[in-house]
Amino acid sequence: MAEDVGVDEELLSIGAFAARARLSAKALRLYDRLGLLAPARVDGATGYRFYRAGQVERARLVALLRQLDMPLARIAEVVDADGGAAGAERLAAYWADVEARHAGQRALADYLRGRLSGRSSEMYGKFVVETVDVPAQVLITESRHVLADELPAWIGASLGRLEEAARECGGVAGTPFVAYHAEVSTESDGPAEACVPVADEAAARAWAGGRGRARGTTVRVEPALRLACTRIAKAQVAHPQILAAFEAVEEWMEAEGLTPTGPCREVYFADWSAAGPQDPVCDVAFPVGPPAEG
Repeated sequence: MAEDVGVDEELLSIGAFAARARLSAKALRLYDRLGLLAPARVDGATGYRFYRAGQVERARLVALLRQLDMPLARIAEVVDADGGAAGAERLAAYWADVEARHAGQRALADYLRGRLSGRSSEMYGKFVVETVDVPAQVLITESRHVLADELPAWIGASLGRLEEAARECGGVAGTPFVAYHAEVSTESDGPAEACVPVADEAAARAWAGGRGRARGTTVRVEPALRLACTRIAKAQVAHPQILAAFEAVEEWMEAEGLTPTGPCREVYFADWSAAGPQDPVCDVAFPVGPPAEG
């Protein structure tokens, strides 16, 4: 849609405006079609486009943002922001997403190179595996059959709901985790179980039987156990690169003569939203038995 123009305002033809903006007329037609830069006026008889000189900066900015492979909707958010500072914040948010995605792709490429070259043992050696003891805890939980591409959103939402519920049940009493009772992949849907330790079992059971009933919230007591685990960074959490961590722990358990005694899990101990791609956020773990007696 063309912009309103005052009768005394000088307009530039698309050719003159393209030269001033250092863009092609073809690019300007594309920006118009995409809704990113409408001409100030379109001649009804000839269809010729005319632009204001003041639109040059927006045209150059759109062109530069497209070089970042920014989606059209995100470009519109930046160029239409209320002030330069707001636009800069939106650009920073987009670029943080790009860096996180690239970090994940680097981790996946390393994982695939290791598998393809037969260097699995060398690849697994990059993970430090140890055992940790976890005391008995009361868990408020939510389960769902979920595929790998649905998992990140579900984990964040379900743990958020359970942590909010835990505040009404004496508070969060341990580290939240997600247990996998069957394989979750692009073709297998689990189920997965989001778990948050709580301080007050009676309050948790009352909450689950009331407000939590709609989502099938349950409460269970998990006995004290020992976990074999390895710590990974945020960039390594995405599927399928996280599989390298699970496989490293499995290889270590086999070498140590240990057998899993329960479903594997991801233990989320860090603030996900505040963490950078290389910050540790999660322990990949397998229960291997009760804690050793002191």
